[in-house]
Amino acid sequence: MSVPPLWYCLYRCKIVVTPRYFPHLHFFANVGKWGNLDWLLKALVVLLMAAALATPVVVDYSDPRNRNGVDMVLAIDGSGSMNASGFGDEENGRMSRFEIVQKIASDFVMKRIEDNVGVVLFGDFAFIASPVTYEKEIIAEMIGYLSHGMAGQNTAIGEGIAMSVRALRDSKAKSKVVILLTDGEHNSGSISPKEAIAMVQKGDIKLYTIGIGKPGEFDNALLEHLATQGGGKFFAATNQKELQSVYDEIDTLERSSIKSEQHTFFEHYYQWLLSPVVFILWVLIWRRRVAL
Repeated sequence: MSVPPLWYCLYRCKIVVTPRYFPHLHFFANVGKWGNLDWLLKALVVLLMAAALATPVVVDYSDPRNRNGVDMVLAIDGSGSMNASGFGDEENGRMSRFEIVQKIASDFVMKRIEDNVGVVLFGDFAFIASPVTYEKEIIAEMIGYLSHGMAGQNTAIGEGIAMSVRALRDSKAKSKVVILLTDGEHNSGSISPKEAIAMVQKGDIKLYTIGIGKPGEFDNALLEHLATQGGGKFFAATNQKELQSVYDEIDTLERSSIKSEQHTFFEHYYQWLLSPVVFILWVLIWRRRVAL
């Protein structure tokens, strides 16, 4: 009769097998019936922990990755004349034109839920106060930080339009809009309104113009011409209520599909699986203590 190879090796090599002791032999016991509550609870704990380690997650692409809207720039006049008062209602009678525009523009931005918005301030020159972005709270806050005179005391309408076009330079939206607001006449800057409107047309941008103040304070003919050439519409507002109505009307702009690659939202659900695990472990510990 041949000796099994393993035993033969152990015998010839004189290998000593050290016995190992495992105190929890009940782990190897026959579970028996499925009604064993402890076994079911332990199995449930293992299943839940395995599911939690798999990290269940829901990926949201609906907002704002695939949303409808426009890329929009608010070009706001920050010249010295915007410090004039008398534009508000009875409640805001002491507020300057610029302060009222800040309030209405901020509210307008927060309503454009599905849009990207940027802000340009112009006076002697123009600058981008906020790039085109989806972060509405940041834009509204930035508008509140602006003040008249930051860009000089004059009114460079051409510069304001040109800088707005530059803010939309990298836009991939099908619908791009500039809303220019002023209370004066073009009297500064190295870019003429004619040159600026050519840039608007080249960039396939729609231009809306708003003149605020008393009749004769702003260049009605120029603003209307710019809006017509820019494929938009001209508005005039002599007080706060009319200006609010203007922005409400502009709020009905056409919408088109745009995408924002940087925004993808993940919602994890592993905590909902771990919570019952903690409870079940507590129950098992309690049962063992009671059994002892």
